[in-house]
Amino acid sequence: MRGFDTILKALSGLVNERTVRLSLLGSAVKVDERQFTRLHWLLGDVGAALDVAELPELFVLADPQLNAVTIGMNRPMIVLNSGLVDLLDDEELRFVIGHEVGHALSGHAVYQTILLRLLALSGALGAIPLGGLGTRVIVAALFEWSRKAELSADRAALLACQDPQVALRVHMKVASGGHLEDLDPPSFLAQASEYEAAGDVRDMLLRLQLVENASHPFAVVRAKELRRWVDSGEYARILAGNYPRREDDAHAPLSEAAQEAAASYAESFSSIGDTLGRFLQDVVGVIGGVKGWLEEKLR
Repeated sequence: MRGFDTILKALSGLVNERTVRLSLLGSAVKVDERQFTRLHWLLGDVGAALDVAELPELFVLADPQLNAVTIGMNRPMIVLNSGLVDLLDDEELRFVIGHEVGHALSGHAVYQTILLRLLALSGALGAIPLGGLGTRVIVAALFEWSRKAELSADRAALLACQDPQVALRVHMKVASGGHLEDLDPPSFLAQASEYEAAGDVRDMLLRLQLVENASHPFAVVRAKELRRWVDSGEYARILAGNYPRREDDAHAPLSEAAQEAAASYAESFSSIGDTLGRFLQDVVGVIGGVKGWLEEKLR
């Protein structure tokens, strides 16, 4: 939506981002040449790999949860929780910082802000009969977008660290709480395949219910999606220098991205249709068996 992001950035920069930055300056540690020096140099490396004109500010917050976040549209700020800093080695932290820089470069904060505003609004609209229905549809779509945005940021992170094994280690550590010595990479990826396996309609509906209000995909899903992207050849193609340039963004055709998205969702819906078809086939088989048993008993 051309122009909308500019308006939202301007409004956010007036008060909200200043408030957040002041809070971080007062409660967290700002990374620079003298504080968390290794993170400072990692941020510079990531910026060079992704060709960042202006690096976001980086803060470390005392929080044991394994999390990192990018805040702000006008002047993005990256916050790493101390639990993540303690758990990951330098190469893994390079991946995480690359992920957050990817969010900042892609302008994801615009739609994340819309999502947060709608979530706050949906509570009030829920009290009105049918009032929250339209909002819920939009929120569900934005949550789906948010999960896809995380996959995009993972790709940026891999381009920053340029080591698929490092990316896999990060997802394994986040999923296990850091017990990497007890994990096996092929088994971890096989677990992702098992999660994604079609199963029956119950599994399909349960998966939809699990992620309906989730802003992030599960760790095993993220690992498998990144591996799928590498195997597709797209990662190697970009490393070879074959990728769109930012100066061409204004002229980039939206139709190509829309076609790619449509193809991706069509593939997903096809597997759902296959699952539903197998389920109905099983139901018909059961009904046929019951019918035969009744005919035998009541003949």
